[in-house]
Amino acid sequence: MQGMGIDGQVDEGDGAVEARNGRAPRKSLRERAYEAIKQQIITCELRPGEVLSEAAVSAALDIGRTPVHQALDRLMIEGMVDVLPRKGVIVRPLSLDEALEIIDVRLINEIYCVRLAAARADRADIAALRSNLDRMNEASRRRDVTEMMQLDRAFHTTLSSAGRNSILTDFLGNLHDRAQRFWFVSLRAPDHNDRVCEQHAAIVDAIAAHDPDTAETAMRFHIEAFRTNVTRQI
Repeated sequence: MQGMGIDGQVDEGDGAVEARNGRAPRKSLRERAYEAIKQQIITCELRPGEVLSEAAVSAALDIGRTPVHQALDRLMIEGMVDVLPRKGVIVRPLSLDEALEIIDVRLINEIYCVRLAAARADRADIAALRSNLDRMNEASRRRDVTEMMQLDRAFHTTLSSAGRNSILTDFLGNLHDRAQRFWFVSLRAPDHNDRVCEQHAAIVDAIAAHDPDTAETAMRFHIEAFRTNVTRQI
């Protein structure tokens, strides 16, 4: 964000200067705190129901209290932490009801998205999806749940972008952020990660064939399989 320097000139800030010079802008302390805490919640390193001390989180991340407080505020808005009277900030417990509500919303919106992707995806989109699938198969062989989860998230991000509807992409991004903890739990089930790879392959093949009906069937099967698995895990 630009500000006014003491000499009356516009102060672009470090991020803007770095971007203008061709370097990626450095993340703010607030963004770093947000991403670190969110990752720990998603992977259950911070356990569901765990009480979070801002001082302890700040010390663990070596980031000041103010950015940590701001990060926790954002995570509260996103539904990943709660603020309870006399307890403070806690990691939101995993709720089967919440998981099922997310799945219901995914069914409506991701099926529409995959139909758009089947109609609109170009060669670059399909190549990106196939590359993701190759890496996911390798992570599955290594039983690397954390990498599987990250690749799963990237797969759905690429898929939503291929639909060429920016509003839907933003909406699904927020939905997937909310769903990630449940993905992590689901992917810990024996052999489920192999089945996810097979389901993703069916989706990619349908998109590559520009076949919306088959893509819809593959996506519906993928989401319903997730519903079955997460119901067993929670």
